[in-house]
Amino acid sequence: MPAIDRRGIERLEAHFVSPEVYRRDDVAIRQSRLAEVVAERIIPQLLRLHTEVLPDAPPVELVVEVLAPSSSDISGLAHIVLGSDLEAAVSYILVLRDRGLLLDTLFLELLEPAARHLGQLWDQDECDFIDVTLGVARLQKLLAMFNGSHLLPGLDTRRTVLMAMTPGDQHSFGASMVRRFLEGAGWDVESAFDRSAAEIAKAASAQWYAVAGLTVGSERSLPALEETIRLIRRESRNQMIGVMVGGPVFTANPALALEVGADGTAINAPAAVLMAQKLFDEMALKTAN
Repeated sequence: MPAIDRRGIERLEAHFVSPEVYRRDDVAIRQSRLAEVVAERIIPQLLRLHTEVLPDAPPVELVVEVLAPSSSDISGLAHIVLGSDLEAAVSYILVLRDRGLLLDTLFLELLEPAARHLGQLWDQDECDFIDVTLGVARLQKLLAMFNGSHLLPGLDTRRTVLMAMTPGDQHSFGASMVRRFLEGAGWDVESAFDRSAAEIAKAASAQWYAVAGLTVGSERSLPALEETIRLIRRESRNQMIGVMVGGPVFTANPALALEVGADGTAINAPAAVLMAQKLFDEMALKTAN
């Protein structure tokens, strides 16, 4: 991972948080309050836990059995990113790396589950939309920093999403919620709700998008979803566009996402934001090489 640059981290705020959220008068107060809780209670507890569990842990190259992040590790990171100290989050990830976490599985085993946990905190009214948005923004920055995509030029203009519902679906609440979190996390989102597959594909051909996000309400709409994805990939101005899908059928069976031609799925709106960043990173790094 590239060395941490304090000024670079500050500049990234403009890319990973919307101006409406970042410039709110109460953001500094929120972050100060959460940072105190993280510094005084959460980080000491987590570090003490790891010391007690693995007091004489060998270097990572000597670990035979890789230890996957526990639920405490995941919730711990989620609470750290609710504060304002990104370096604390990076340091915590490196502690887990030394315990055996493979950075190749960082997204799957730690960052995406942490985003899901933030969504659960929001569902349970333990955090509000602004707090969760700021937390997800920091998870995005962590992912971009570990992948190196934060160094790519034009970052502010390339984080674009085409958001749509599967043709025939009538319930837009889930898609609207994903759009809300994406916009809060600094993405430029265009909605193509209540459109046919051909119209959605036409929208993808008219403008460059890094990611297309589609929701589906039931299994009977899966054929229509599969056809929509096929048309998007064929017509998209960005021939390397990433496609993510969501809905109850994918929550029950995430493997269906690949079967319908998508690149990934997310269980809730905060996790969808991180999935979009993952797909963006993969696409951007391929085109940069």
